[in-house]
Amino acid sequence: MTATRPDRTTPEAAVRRPRPVAAEPLPVDEDEATALVEGGEAVGIPSSLGVLKGIASALAQPGPVTRGAGRLLRDWASIARGTDEHRPSARDRRFADPAWSVNPVYRRLAQGYLALGSQLDRLVAEYEQSAGDWHDVERARFAVGILTSALAPTNTLPGNPAALKRAFDTAGASLVRGARQFASDVRRNGGMPAQTDRSAFTVGEDLAVTPGDVVHRDDVAEVIEYRPSTPTVHERPLLVVPPPIGRYYFLDLRPGRSFVEYAVSRGLRVFMVSWRNPSAAQADWDIDTYAGAIVRALDVVKDVSGSEDVNTLGFCAGGILQSTVLSHLAARGDHGVHSASYGVTLLDFGTRAPIGAFSAPRMLEMARASSRRNGLISARSLGAVFSWMRPDDLVFNYVVSNWLMGERPPVFDILAWNADGTNLPAALHGQFLDIFRANTLVTGGLRVLGTPVDLSRITVPVFVTGAVNDHLTPWTGCYRTTELVSGPATFVLSNAGHIASLVNPPGNPKASYLVGGEPGAGAEHWRETAEKRTGTWWEAWADWVLERSGERRPAPASTGSARHPALEPAPGSYVRDRTPSPAAG
Repeated sequence: MTATRPDRTTPEAAVRRPRPVAAEPLPVDEDEATALVEGGEAVGIPSSLGVLKGIASALAQPGPVTRGAGRLLRDWASIARGTDEHRPSARDRRFADPAWSVNPVYRRLAQGYLALGSQLDRLVAEYEQSAGDWHDVERARFAVGILTSALAPTNTLPGNPAALKRAFDTAGASLVRGARQFASDVRRNGGMPAQTDRSAFTVGEDLAVTPGDVVHRDDVAEVIEYRPSTPTVHERPLLVVPPPIGRYYFLDLRPGRSFVEYAVSRGLRVFMVSWRNPSAAQADWDIDTYAGAIVRALDVVKDVSGSEDVNTLGFCAGGILQSTVLSHLAARGDHGVHSASYGVTLLDFGTRAPIGAFSAPRMLEMARASSRRNGLISARSLGAVFSWMRPDDLVFNYVVSNWLMGERPPVFDILAWNADGTNLPAALHGQFLDIFRANTLVTGGLRVLGTPVDLSRITVPVFVTGAVNDHLTPWTGCYRTTELVSGPATFVLSNAGHIASLVNPPGNPKASYLVGGEPGAGAEHWRETAEKRTGTWWEAWADWVLERSGERRPAPASTGSARHPALEPAPGSYVRDRTPSPAAG
């Protein structure tokens, strides 16, 4: 493996000036909003049984539990006498109201809750020292985290001074609005509080507006060709493979925040796979179905562009599908892919990660049975998995704001995308469970399109990104990809989280990344020897892929080809599909 550095001499076309946004001004801080939607590819459905088992595991330690109870009683006694210990963090927005520091009753209530949370966290830490399997530890941490978040006094009206003040100031109107929103969420959102007002944005008008055309459509996916924004383009095109979970347009948000817009502005000829939202009728769609669609998309891109090979870029679970296709093409001696890039993709599921909380065999079998029964895992069920991995931010934050305070859900493009989910067909879901449980991408046993998956067959140059604050696909696991493939690999580590690292346009003064570390001695050694740069990985990736995109030539005057003419303008039909899905089980 080689560590490469971007060539700053690569010619770059001027970035287009962002177009005005039609929606109202966004009241949510951008960093807050991106933090709220950190999520990824779910593998199971959190159940009350799984949560209770995780809590039981943490509490099934007679010695630590007894000692913890004794410490908690002493803490509570000290708090009752007026101790200054267990003060809320300044970053904990739940206790931002002055009453939590001024009012002696609320101050002690907050301190007592924080003392309880501290002892529960300590129990998990002690359980970690004795547990033989890290999956059990993550399961316990996940369950105890939900319990701790649920017990916060701020989740109740009497325990939330800010909500009480709002009710008094509005003569009860905030409580009426909150009750209406609660009823609406029960009817329309499976009892989960809404995270955003989706009506504020329209796909194709406010989001996913980079100009282009659908040049291919089959039962599984559309292929969108984006129109050049520069006089010349590089001859070798780029095919982007988004995850089959969620709509592709997190890569084409508002102008100025669109990865696609940026890639086009650099002179790349960009094509996008837009997956269809499956219904129960597509229950038998599996990895072969999706991998076959990628192979067809590669053929379409080569025909339209006239290039013999293509650069690819897979995001999240799209990177998993991309890897199976690369292995298959290598087994056939097909050199149709020139280079491959990965965005926060985990291929080795032996890497420790919070998602291991869903690895209990009983939980996985329940998830598999649910998808078989319904023909799919619904977008609502997948959204619930994402939300319960961040209960403070993604569940109880909205319980307070929507139901107790009577506030309307916030308006933000990332939140709107996050709420616009897609279903996962039962067959593909079952195979993802096998990959997750048995790590078959690495250990073998998985066949795709008739050939066994062997990641070591991948010899094309690869560009791999990770995010230092990614709780779902830990950056060390993303780095592992560079060790699994056989071709030259470049790794870049972003300073953000899972989604925040992807929606990270140049110009953000807080953005930075690491690049150029020494390979061969593991992820931590790479990090210690890497160089920190300001900016985002978009820039480093664009420099890297442009070096592998061939010469420039005049930009085409139109999209498509004789075999694949333009069918309709981007963003196409599949991204707008609202296939009904069964209620979460």
